[in-house]
Amino acid sequence: MCIHGGDIYRNHIDIDFSISVNPLGMPESVKMALHNAVKLCDKYPDIRAEKLKKAVSKMCDVPEEYLLFGNGASELFMAASHAIKANKTIIPVPTFYGYEYAAMAAGSKVFYYQISRLDNFYLTENINNILTKDVGLIFIANPNNPTGVLLDKETVKSILKHCRDRGIYVVLDESFIEFCGSKFSMLSEIEEFDNLILVRTFTKIFSIPGVRLGYLICKNHALLTKIARQLSEWNLSCFAQEAGCACALQTNFVRKTETYIKKERCFLEDGLRQKGFLVFPSTANFILIYSDKPLYEKLLEKGILIRDCTNFRGLSKGFYRIAVKSRNENKVLLREIGD
Repeated sequence: MCIHGGDIYRNHIDIDFSISVNPLGMPESVKMALHNAVKLCDKYPDIRAEKLKKAVSKMCDVPEEYLLFGNGASELFMAASHAIKANKTIIPVPTFYGYEYAAMAAGSKVFYYQISRLDNFYLTENINNILTKDVGLIFIANPNNPTGVLLDKETVKSILKHCRDRGIYVVLDESFIEFCGSKFSMLSEIEEFDNLILVRTFTKIFSIPGVRLGYLICKNHALLTKIARQLSEWNLSCFAQEAGCACALQTNFVRKTETYIKKERCFLEDGLRQKGFLVFPSTANFILIYSDKPLYEKLLEKGILIRDCTNFRGLSKGFYRIAVKSRNENKVLLREIGD
């Protein structure tokens, strides 16, 4: 079984609900930017990504020197892990496998904190009990993948303060934050915490997983320099840089997406509950459900791919993640899943 979703290359798939990208698709201006980037292919891309840095600095309202870019968020997780070289890394589970992969690649001992199903997989401040001075790094996703749970800012701040007092770095993954509303982001608190490494990606909100573009925000110059040294030269193609500049202007598109996702997620959640499935509360563009039926195999026979969460550490057989897509696609899923 694939450790990630989106394995359309070894299956015949008509609708892919296994990857959680924007159902509104790629903005037209981003498509144009990618087409225009073809004429730049006979040159090396800007090794400093200055044009992209200026665009994202303006988009996020942060100084340019706080920014670092990667070939997707995954490259930044790996770079941060190697830069920090933590003897001990804490990962609350269930969550994205990439954190574990990056920490282990850097030689860190990984310890897992099980988020309770009884709390609907909400990470509480109880995690502070295991965040002791021998811990070097913790990964937190907000909203979390695959649960879709969004932590309130006070909970995140409490964990950040606790970690700061003990010399623990926090990689906060906000890859799906735009689907919930940027008001929930910790970006506004970036000046307060030297130990905060905030990571985002253009992949999900702008539906460009094939382009590979993520960015990291951190006010700690010394730490940022260490992370930058773990990245290869020219790690951003001309396509990624041009697409990123276009994405940074898409404020209205992001607002439209937030409204659309909320409406379609409610439609999909209601439909799944009516069919008898256990649906966990989500604020993201995907939904975690539980069923004792072999949904993955049965839907695959119909050309529909969902994410079997069996290989998420902290989840068991019967958990599935389903992306929120267009109304017509969501109707097809509900019809077929009902059969």
